[in-house]
Formats: sequence, structure tokens, C-alpha cells
Amino acid sequence: MIPSRASFPEGFLFGAATAAYQIEGTAFGGCGSTHWDTFSATPGNVKRAEGGSIACDHYNRWPADLDLLREAGFDAYRFSASWARVMPDGVTVNPEGLDFYERLVDGMGARGLRPFLTLYHWDLPSALADQGGWINRDTALRFGDYTETLLARIGDRVETVATVNEPWCVAWLSHFLGAHAPGLRDIRAAARAMHHILLAHGVAVERMRAMGQKNLGIVLNFDHATPASDDPKDVQAAAVQDAIFNRWFTEGIFRGAYPAEVLEGLEPHLPAGWQDDMARISQPIDWLGVNYYTRHIHAHDPAKAWPHDRDVPGPLEKTQMGWEIYPEGLKGFLTRIERDYTRGLPIYITENGMANDDAAGSDDAIRSDFIARHFAAAQAAIAEGVNLKGFFYWSLLDNYEWAEGYQKRFGLVHVNYETLERTPKPSYHALKRALARN
Repeated sequence: MIPSRASFPEGFLFGAATAAYQIEGTAFGGCGSTHWDTFSATPGNVKRAEGGSIACDHYNRWPADLDLLREAGFDAYRFSASWARVMPDGVTVNPEGLDFYERLVDGMGARGLRPFLTLYHWDLPSALADQGGWINRDTALRFGDYTETLLARIGDRVETVATVNEPWCVAWLSHFLGAHAPGLRDIRAAARAMHHILLAHGVAVERMRAMGQKNLGIVLNFDHATPASDDPKDVQAAAVQDAIFNRWFTEGIFRGAYPAEVLEGLEPHLPAGWQDDMARISQPIDWLGVNYYTRHIHAHDPAKAWPHDRDVPGPLEKTQMGWEIYPEGLKGFLTRIERDYTRGLPIYITENGMANDDAAGSDDAIRSDFIARHFAAAQAAIAEGVNLKGFFYWSLLDNYEWAEGYQKRFGLVHVNYETLERTPKPSYHALKRALARN
């Protein structure tokens, strides 16, 4: 059974999360092309070459989707804005885009939902991708312009603002591993993207502070790195992956420095004068968002170039994504972050969820169990002194799951992609019962 609202501290927030490209549909409202549109149109990048032109048609169906949030008893909604909808070429303002986000935020307010805005969830305008995207330092400055434009319209009605969602995915997954747009596998590109995405965060914080915007943060994803054995080389391989995935971002933001284990591989490829940006990157923030899904097991592989790593399959039960279900990692990260970095700063679990092969009307009891186990991990972290303020399930709706297309279903609500009909799943109803205030 999912732990009840009453078993959490008074004032703890419960919400669900989505992202613009995954649900809105880019075919509407003057939205510009993004690098995900071109990446998905290239054979071999995305399952069945599926893209986000229609997605869940949230652009037109948002009132009913917000009703689903309200009816479930959620307190807050974490959503992202599309840069390409607000500025189709990354520079020129689209009034229709700003009007849409104003309607959306006002719709949240009318339903008693607190808006948690994310400025960037991976939908880079193609015009900026043409100029190098996150390899190009100028993109960070253009991101500051977009930030000012959007917040000038809706900043007075949002509860919090996150600059970037999962910079590891923006930079490493997309420029070193090549699994997401723009699909590069180049260490120089990766090094620059790893730095410039954090510079963009710093620029956006600087611009928003100047505007008087409150409650600023960033959303980082964390992946538990387990050594494949006690062999010192496997232990080191896991430590390097932990530094790449987790510590590069926490230490850049909270300490103004990058971990030595990663600089060993990336420093020769970083842009000249990168050290001069660290003060901007490490400006104080007001809260930290934690996205957590799984762990990976790492072994040293001398046949590979730096970071000399290979994944080893794990023995635990797995989701539809093939990710191990490991709630202990959530508690571990929350306590570690509190101890080493945030030290009393508010933390929100901004994403946690699982993909399952849900047919309409099926029993997704495995998802209810997943939620229950991760709620319990969050409660254990709170009991150890973590200043955890809220939990957002990923995701409200089945949606476009990036390189996996529409095949992986994370939603509390089933979406029929032919009719776009929404059907709440048993896990939606189980969570609704847990969140009931009476």
C-alpha cells in the first residue's frame, strides 16, 4: 500500500511531472523545429522514427489534463516550457507561445495547483543547433534571453523555476554516448556541452535574480554507481562514473569546481578560460531537484578508451526500460546530497517513476508497489534529517519517451495514441487514495 499523505510531514507537496516536447505536440501554436525533430527524422535514432509533432496533444487538451491532476489530489504540477514554442528560431518571440503558457499557468492556479516550471527539458531550437547547440558558448547567453522573455510573462505566477532538467542527459548522453539529440559521440563536444549547460544555468540564475524572481533551482538526475566486484579497478570504474554522472554537476554548482576524476578525461577538451565561469555556475540556488530512477553496475574495461567502463547486467527486478528497481539508491542519494552539498537547502524529488507495458484497463500493481517503495525511501531520508519538501511522480501521462518513441509507458494515465483518449490506471487511483486529505 502506498504510504498516505498523513504519514509525511505537514506541508509536504505531492505532484506529477511532464515535459513540453513529450506531451504538447510541436505542430501547433507556431512552435519551431527542434533538434529532436531532426534527430527523430533520421533513420536509426528513434524507435519507429517517431517524433513529437502530435505527442499527447496537450497543447489543445491541457484543461482536461490539469483536471486529472486536481482530481488525483496533487498539490503541484511540474511542467516545462518549450524554448522553440516561445522563440521558434531561438531568438524571435512567438506571441502564441507566450499566450499558451500564460493560459496553462492560469489554468493551474484556477485548479489550486502550484506551478513548478522547468525552463529547458531538451527541446533546443534547430536554428541554435545549426550554430553548434550546446557546443557553442553563445547558446548559454541565448538561453538567458529566453529565460527573461518567458519569466517576464508568467514569472509572477510560478511557485518555483528550474533552469535545466538533467544536464547529464543534455551533455553526456547526447554528445558522448550519442543516444539523444544531437546524437554525437565526440569527447570534445561532450566536454564543452558539460560545461556550457551549467554555464546556461548560471546565466539564467543571474538574469532571474536581476528580475527579482524567487525560488530558483536546477533539476539533476542521479544514478547509483555500483562496482561489479571488489577489484580496485572495478571500484575505480564506478567512482569515475559517479563523478561523471553525479558529482560533475553537484560539485560544479555547490563547490565551484569539477571533480578531478572527470577532468582527467575532459580537461584537454574544455573551452579555454572555463575556470572563469565557475563563480557564475556556483551562484547560490534556493532548492535542488533530484530525479532518480535506478542504478548501474560498472566494471573496468581496459579495451575501451577513457573512462574505461562497461555496464554489467544486474540481478534485480527491472522496469520496461530494463532499469533495475533499487529504492535504496534514492535514500542513499538524498542523505548524501544533504550531507555533502545542500546542508539544509530544500530538496524536491522532481522525478521518480517506472515504465511498464500497460494496456488500457490492465492492472499496473507493479507501479503502485514501485511508488510505495520509493515513498518509503523518501520517508527514511526525512527521518535521517533530509530537508525533503516534495515528491513528483514521473509521469502524469504516457508520452513520447525520446529515443524509445511511444513504446515505453511511464504514465499514471494511459494514453491511446490513435484516439488520444486518457484513461487513469489503477496506480492513479491508488495514489489518489493515498493522497486523500480525509
